[in-house]
Amino acid sequence: MSIELHTNDGQVTITNDVISTIAGGAAIECYGIVGMASKNQLRDGIAEILRKENFSKGVVVRQEGEALHIDMYIIVSYGTKISEVAHNVQSQVKYTLDKTIGMSVQSVNIYIQGVQVAKD
Repeated sequence: MSIELHTNDGQVTITNDVISTIAGGAAIECYGIVGMASKNQLRDGIAEILRKENFSKGVVVRQEGEALHIDMYIIVSYGTKISEVAHNVQSQVKYTLDKTIGMSVQSVNIYIQGVQVAKD
């Protein structure tokens, strides 16, 4: 599935992988986020941090009419307030996607896949 934007100069098609990469990049810039996790995580009970090129495995993009719905699977840092981290991620992802692709994001759902203790 992809988003098609019609401009005066022609048509622009944006795939869900591109939207996932933009959303994942915006999320990992937030304080308290260790990284993105795969949505199909629970085989060993260990959350694996995804690299930048694999953000689409940790972000699900759904389009209903003109609105986007984003599901994000993240790993947070131990000692942070999870509700505040999730709220910051939601705000940052909505803002970044609105400014980057110009579509409104209806919802950003956050799924915490793990908590990572800082390594000394």
